[in-house]
Amino acid sequence: MSIWFALSPLLILTFGVLGLMLADAFSKRHSDLALGSFITFFGAGLMAIGLWIMGGVPAEVAAKVAPWIILDKFTLFFTATLCLGGAISSLLAGGYLPEHDLDRGEFYALMLLSAIGAVLLAAAGEILALFIGLETMSLGVYAMTAFRRTNPRSAEGALKYFLLGSFAAALMLYGGALLYGATGTTTLVGIRDALTGGQFGSLRDPSRLPTVVLSMVFILVGLAFKISAVPFHMWTPDAYQGAPTPATAFMSVVVKGAALATMMRVMLVAFGDKASASWSSGWPPVVAGLAIATMVVANLIAIRQENVKRMLAYSSIAHAGYLLVGLVAAWGQGDPAVAAEGRAALLFYILQYTVTTAGAFGALILCGSRGREAVTYEGLSGLGRRHPAAALAAYYYLRVLVHLYMREPAPGAPQAIPMRSGYVYAALLISAALLLYFGIMPGRSLEMAVAAAKSLG
Repeated sequence: MSIWFALSPLLILTFGVLGLMLADAFSKRHSDLALGSFITFFGAGLMAIGLWIMGGVPAEVAAKVAPWIILDKFTLFFTATLCLGGAISSLLAGGYLPEHDLDRGEFYALMLLSAIGAVLLAAAGEILALFIGLETMSLGVYAMTAFRRTNPRSAEGALKYFLLGSFAAALMLYGGALLYGATGTTTLVGIRDALTGGQFGSLRDPSRLPTVVLSMVFILVGLAFKISAVPFHMWTPDAYQGAPTPATAFMSVVVKGAALATMMRVMLVAFGDKASASWSSGWPPVVAGLAIATMVVANLIAIRQENVKRMLAYSSIAHAGYLLVGLVAAWGQGDPAVAAEGRAALLFYILQYTVTTAGAFGALILCGSRGREAVTYEGLSGLGRRHPAAALAAYYYLRVLVHLYMREPAPGAPQAIPMRSGYVYAALLISAALLLYFGIMPGRSLEMAVAAAKSLG
C-alpha cells in the first residue's frame, strides 16, 4: 500500500473541493453542486471503510506521515463518521439553499474545506498539526454561519463565533507552547512519554509541573469551547440560530465529532499518564464537573426556548455533556479493560448521534418552505394535522410534539409549510435507514467502535 492510497480519503476531499470550485465557475445550476459534494463525501467515507476492510493502514506506511498525522483505525472510524455527517448535510443544503434563495456554490466548497480540517483534526498526532486542522475547520464554519449576508442574526452569530473561537484557539496554541517548553516536544505520544515516570508520576523536574498543569487547563478550555460545553457554550445558540439550517446541522455533527476525536487523543494519549489522569488531582474530575454542568444547564435552558433552532442548539450542548461523561468513562480509572469499553461506547455514541442529529435538522428543514420556515414553536402549531408525514419526521421533544399535534396556530402567526425537495427526502431516508440499522443490528458498528478504541494510543 502506498502512502497516497492510505491518504486517499483526505485526497478525495481535497480534489473534490477543487473540482467543485471549478464547476461552480461554469455551472448555472448551483443545486447540482450539492450532488457533487455528496459524492465527494461519500467517496471519501467509502474509501475510509475500504481501508478498514483491508485491515487498516500498515505500520510501515503510516510511519511516513507520523507523528503529524496518525493513520490508525481510530482515524478511519472518525473519517467515515465525519464524511457521513458531511454527506447528509450536503443533501440538506441542496434542498434548503435554492428554496430560501441562498443558492450560491461557495457554500459547498466551504463545507468541504471545513471537513478537510475536521479530518485533519481527528488524525492529528502533533500540536501544530492539530492547530492547522482546527483553524481550517473553523474558518469554513465561520463563513457558513454568516452565509445569510443581509441577515443581522447571521452576522451576529458569526461574529460571536469568530471572536470566541479565535480566543479559544489562542488558548490552545498558548497551552501547546507551554507544553513544548516543559516537555521539549509537540507530539502527543512524546508528551505522554515526557510526563511518565520520575517524581510525582510526572516530569523529572518538579519545577515544570505548574507549567504542565497550566497548559493542560488552556488546552482543555479550548477543546471545551469547540465541543460547546458549559460554560464555554455562549456562542452556540446565536450561531445555530443565525446560520442556514444545513450549516447548523454540519456544525452539530462534523465540528462536534472532530472536536471529540481531538479531545480523546489529547486527554487520553498526551495527558494519559497517572498524574495527569488522576481522579484526585488530574483532568477526570474537571471533565466530570463540566459534564454535569453542561447536562443540567443546557437541558434546563432548552425548556424555555421559543425558537426551535435555539432549542436544538441547547440540545446539542446537552449532548456535549453526555460525550464528556463518555470521555471520563473512556479513562477507565486506569483499568485497561474498563477504558476499552468506555472508549468503544463513546465512539458508538458519536456514530449514532451523527445520524440522529442530522435527521432532526433535516426534518426541521423539510417543514419549512420559502417564507414559511419552521423556526418557532408557533410556526409548527397544527402541522401534524395539516401535513402528518412531515410532522412525523419532525418529532424531537415533547413540546414540539404538543405544538405539532395538539395546538392550532395563533391568529396571524406564520405557519410552516413543508418544502418539496428530493435532496432533503434522500437525506432523511439515509438518516432513518442508518438509525434503524444501528439500533436493530448494532453488532458490526460496535465491533468497529471496539477496534477503533483499541487502536487509540
